[in-house]
Amino acid sequence: MNDLPGPDSRASLVDPSIEGPLDRAIALALLDRADELLEAGDLAEAARHYQRVIGYPEPSITAAALLGLATVYYRADQEDAAIEAWRRVLQLPETPGTYLAWRQLAAAYVRAGDLGAAIRAYREAERRAPVGDRAEIAARLGWLAKETGDQGAARRYFARSRTGVGMPWLTYGIIALTVSVSLLASLPDGSFLFDRLQLDKPAVANGEYWRLFTAALLHAPFFVMPFHLIFNMYALYIAGGLVEQLYGWRVMAPMYVLTAVGASTASFVLGGDVPSVGASGAVFGLFGVLLAVSRTHNPILDRRGQAILGQIGGLIAINLVIGFLVPGIDNLAHLGGLAAGLWLGFLFVPGQVPTLSGMWQRPGAAGTGGWTLGLGLRLLGVVALVVVILVGLTVGTEARRPSGGAGPPGSAAVERPAG
Repeated sequence: MNDLPGPDSRASLVDPSIEGPLDRAIALALLDRADELLEAGDLAEAARHYQRVIGYPEPSITAAALLGLATVYYRADQEDAAIEAWRRVLQLPETPGTYLAWRQLAAAYVRAGDLGAAIRAYREAERRAPVGDRAEIAARLGWLAKETGDQGAARRYFARSRTGVGMPWLTYGIIALTVSVSLLASLPDGSFLFDRLQLDKPAVANGEYWRLFTAALLHAPFFVMPFHLIFNMYALYIAGGLVEQLYGWRVMAPMYVLTAVGASTASFVLGGDVPSVGASGAVFGLFGVLLAVSRTHNPILDRRGQAILGQIGGLIAINLVIGFLVPGIDNLAHLGGLAAGLWLGFLFVPGQVPTLSGMWQRPGAAGTGGWTLGLGLRLLGVVALVVVILVGLTVGTEARRPSGGAGPPGSAAVERPAG
């Protein structure tokens, strides 16, 4: 016997006149029916169905009903009522509908000529926008900024609209910090910075673990070997800017730290006692991230980004060969940073640009549970990298007895500029 409801009973489930609390299935059925009525142009009946769902305890369902009702009002030329419905969405806890409400409000403010409110709304929408919409919203913000006379903001937004991301401020910040520290250490009275920040292996074995990262902020004395700093900063500008475009600053920041520490750990475990300085171990780490990304995730980039990715493999090979042939270069740091970067680039899918691998997945095919599991595995991968670093520090400390101090600044080995 077939126990499925027939057409008449199904219709009763989506009758907006039914009284009492709605269960989730009926609320969703009412939303589906409302969407069908809206598509058919029956605005009055669509509004009745949406209104019946508004107030359902699950914020995302109420938000969907309010968004549908706002569309009804907008099509009926009742824009004030539509604006009020969009504002009611924003009074709910954050839901997927929050982005759509901000975006619709921004467009309404533009039509009303309130460009300041439109800019504020589009900024809120941009914070929540999916990757595919960010360039379009940035372009709209650019035009609004231009209309309000803010030429600097307009240029920034238009630049963001071409790439979908903003300026690589983190990369610029790292460059500024590294240049400042390196130049200060190059001054006649700056030798104490070398003593405190360079990768002094016996000092690390004695517990001065900050040197694993701070060595990346130092370079050979600028007035003796200027190109060590110049080439590394140029390479950081190229690689760091692209990594930041792919992942955003929140992901790039720990990537840079981990690759710098991984580079120093490799030198600490396998190298000699000669201190070393330079950012190229971390830069090799960023190269490794880009190489892994280009081979596993296939990000969709502009012509410049694709050109950089296409050259990464060759740059890595050339610099490694030079590092092995030229004495005084800490190639172990390069290899350590590269290995850490390859691992991180394999683990993390770029979140700021679309990828070809992501396009093969049907939208909505992966549920929340699948994404949570994927994120969990990625975090476990980061933990594994940290464990490898800790094991390396333990092994290196056991094998190395702290003795003596760091040599004069000019005696530190340098990491080969990765430009």
